Amino acid sequence: MSRVMQPLVPAAADRSRLAVGALLLAGLLWGLTWIPFKHFGALGLGGLTLAMMSYGLIGLVALPWLTWRRRTWLPQLRPVALIALTGGAANVCFVSALVQGEVLRVMLLFYLTPVWGVLGGRIFFGEPLTALRIAGVGAAVAGAFLLLGGPAMLAAPPGIVDGLALASGMLYASQNIATRAADRAPLDVKTLVVFVGCGGLSCALVLASRASLPPLSAMLVGQLVAFAGIWMMAAMVFTVYGVTHLAAGRAAILLVFELVAAVISAMWIAGERLDGVEWIGAALIVGAALLEVHSDTQQ
Repeated sequence: MSRVMQPLVPAAADRSRLAVGALLLAGLLWGLTWIPFKHFGALGLGGLTLAMMSYGLIGLVALPWLTWRRRTWLPQLRPVALIALTGGAANVCFVSALVQGEVLRVMLLFYLTPVWGVLGGRIFFGEPLTALRIAGVGAAVAGAFLLLGGPAMLAAPPGIVDGLALASGMLYASQNIATRAADRAPLDVKTLVVFVGCGGLSCALVLASRASLPPLSAMLVGQLVAFAGIWMMAAMVFTVYGVTHLAAGRAAILLVFELVAAVISAMWIAGERLDGVEWIGAALIVGAALLEVHSDTQQ
């Protein structure tokens, strides 16, 4: 028996290392998506049209696969549809906020997700409000207050970009709740329906708002296809592989690398800065996210 088991240990360790590397690479790719988003925004693509032509493109390609796999998710149609709706709306808000706003501010406000996740877990799953979770919520709220200007926020309330960033975090937390409810649907389905939902919702909003599209040159279309088909698809594949082969708590901690990559790159490439109080707010928000991850691992 020992001779049979020995080769399996290195194989498991190798898979674990590959999964860690995959999640770090996924976090890097997701954290740097603001660069192509800003690039396409400068070429005249608004948040809605950009979401439609990036996430929506992957969703369109995924539709045949989801149709073929329908027997695996039709029994849980309602929660899967909620994943598509909430996840799609979260990405529409997130892309719109990133195109218009400061990367640091948008990313940090998005990472208030633990607040909404704790509240949603309490309401829908009856999860206990432990001292650790209450501390995390308090830290996140205090961090957001400082990031948005502290007492000065009362004189100049947050703008629409701040609202979009906050909404994206709320909707992402709602997506996580729906994902937990769809406990019998496979991971690939729960991942891909988000792209379908984002594409469908953004397309409907583009048509409803009658938003005008910039001239779509062959160069621009090629860049969009490459971004969606290579960059975003790779980030999605790496994420799915990582979360499939690692414990949930460890995977969640590694995924916070997305925020680290976004913050460092925005300061280095875009020259964005935080002042003293904002640094404290940012630290509180990141700390709250890590506290929530630790709280999940204790359950």
